[in-house]
Amino acid sequence: MQKPLPLEPVQAQPEHYHLPPDKRLAGNPRQTVWMQYQDPHGKFFVGIWESEPGKWSVDYTEEEYFQVEAGSSVVTDTSGSAITVSAGSSMVIPRGFRGTWEVLETTRKRFVIYEPGDN
Repeated sequence: MQKPLPLEPVQAQPEHYHLPPDKRLAGNPRQTVWMQYQDPHGKFFVGIWESEPGKWSVDYTEEEYFQVEAGSSVVTDTSGSAITVSAGSSMVIPRGFRGTWEVLETTRKRFVIYEPGDN
C-alpha cells in the first residue's frame, strides 16, 4: 500500500556538479540538487535545485514545474523570447523546449519533473 509522503525541509544529501563544457555558454556554475522524491520507475521527481551564476543551453526531454525561492534567472527560447524569474515566480517548461538558462543571481527553485521517456 502506497502512503503519502510529506516533503520535510531538505534532508536529502546534496549532489554538487558542473555542467558539461558543451552546454556551457558563460561561466562554470556549480549546481546542487537535493532530491526529495523519485518514483520507482524513474519518471517523476521532486526536489530543490540551486545554481551559481552562468549561462547554458537547455533541451527539455521532461515536463517541469518550478517555483523560485531565491535569486533571479532568465529563460530564453530559440527565437529570443525571454522570461525573467525571481523569488516567488513559478513556471512550467514543457517537453521539447529549447533555449538557454542564465542565472543572474544564485537561484534556488523547488521543482517537480515528469520524464515520460520514449513512450
